[in-house]
Amino acid sequence: MALEIPSQRKIGMVSLGCPKALVDSERILTRLRADGYAMSADYAGADVVLVNTCGFLDSAKEESLSAIGEAIAENGRVIVTGCMGNEAEAIRARFPDVLAVTGAHQYEAVVEAVHEAAPPSQGPFVDLIPQPSDADIKLTPRHYSYLKISEGCNHACAFCIIPQLRGKLASRRIDAVLREAEKLVTAGTKELLVISQDTSAYGVDIRHEERMWKDRSLRAHMTDLARELGQLRTPQGETPWVRLHYVYPYPHVDAVIPLMAEGLITPYLDIPFQHAAPSVLKAMKRPANEAKVLERIKAWREVCPDIAIRSSFVVGFPGETEADFQYLLDWLDEAQLDRVGAFRFEPVAGAAANDLPGQVPEAVKEERYARIMEKTEAISAAKLQAKVGRTIRAIIDEVGEADEDGDIGATGRSEADAPEIDGAVYLRNVPAGTKAGDFVDVLVEEADAHDLFGVIAPR
Repeated sequence: MALEIPSQRKIGMVSLGCPKALVDSERILTRLRADGYAMSADYAGADVVLVNTCGFLDSAKEESLSAIGEAIAENGRVIVTGCMGNEAEAIRARFPDVLAVTGAHQYEAVVEAVHEAAPPSQGPFVDLIPQPSDADIKLTPRHYSYLKISEGCNHACAFCIIPQLRGKLASRRIDAVLREAEKLVTAGTKELLVISQDTSAYGVDIRHEERMWKDRSLRAHMTDLARELGQLRTPQGETPWVRLHYVYPYPHVDAVIPLMAEGLITPYLDIPFQHAAPSVLKAMKRPANEAKVLERIKAWREVCPDIAIRSSFVVGFPGETEADFQYLLDWLDEAQLDRVGAFRFEPVAGAAANDLPGQVPEAVKEERYARIMEKTEAISAAKLQAKVGRTIRAIIDEVGEADEDGDIGATGRSEADAPEIDGAVYLRNVPAGTKAGDFVDVLVEEADAHDLFGVIAPR
């Protein structure tokens, strides 16, 4: 009589929130696949569904709760993890049927919960087959990857509860980070997006300990890490883009700019300034040296003229006056940032800002939000228009099908554009054989407020 080998258990995943949460999802799924689980692309085929939640804002919590509800309605067997996991009682009160609730980056607890809910069913013979523990699961396209260098944060910003959700700063060993980066690039990654809660603080908690990498000793420090990432090469000999996110403007950030000018690091900085008015920055418990920041931005552009700076700002923070907001607008006029996101202040349970005096009415928040977006859109439009006629480097994200005339279009990004949060470069009439991950030189023909349009430059 033939022995029937049990079919693999299947896991579904809903991943919400920031890129750091996406990396957590990738690590969880990689661990589960190594334990013999397969992945399910839909609710119906999953033995259990994981929902990786976001708990940063009340609106994000509602989105997370909605996703949990949908997963329960569609599948019924749901495990909740992520930043909202610290509100297990609230989750269970609304959804008593969830199988388990774990917190952010608690990989072992998630895997244990899956084992309990849907034990691996590979059987005695399948157990002898080596499982693909080194083949990491990616939830991003093959040509770009997020590289998380630390967890948690040591800041105590009045509007934020990240330290409560993810703990204090916990940096990874620099050799472990570089090993992961090298493996990703060897496997086809053309763009590394360095992420953390505070990239500039990398290594502070471990006193910038040194580790041997290849034939040299390196510190766990942002500048050492950036310089070494700039030495990586793809199997084709190309220099991958290395994009730095969540960079607080500490003094040592200045040392990274020459690496950008040399072409080792992508000339792009994502800096969460949050505001410019000194009184608001003080209330936020943020550094308040906005004038010095303007001087440094000017100095950075002198070293690396093509540097793109992205930031985000909060409008309507408690106590923000019309004068404070106008100060911010004037500051933006001078800073001329390339990419800007804005958010209306939203109280977060547990954040110190909730108890501050001078709460701004919602109508005023909306009006200020509209004004800052109008201001930053005009700055962006002018900066992009200045690129018309230039040839720029771009990476291809997606290639379309040929139209009735045989014209193939493609979507890419310039060095000034991070995936999903910035603009795009739209290309017409790309050569057949062009594929995602290709680096191309683009002749810019047109621009609007956010995107560029062009054609691959003739050689």
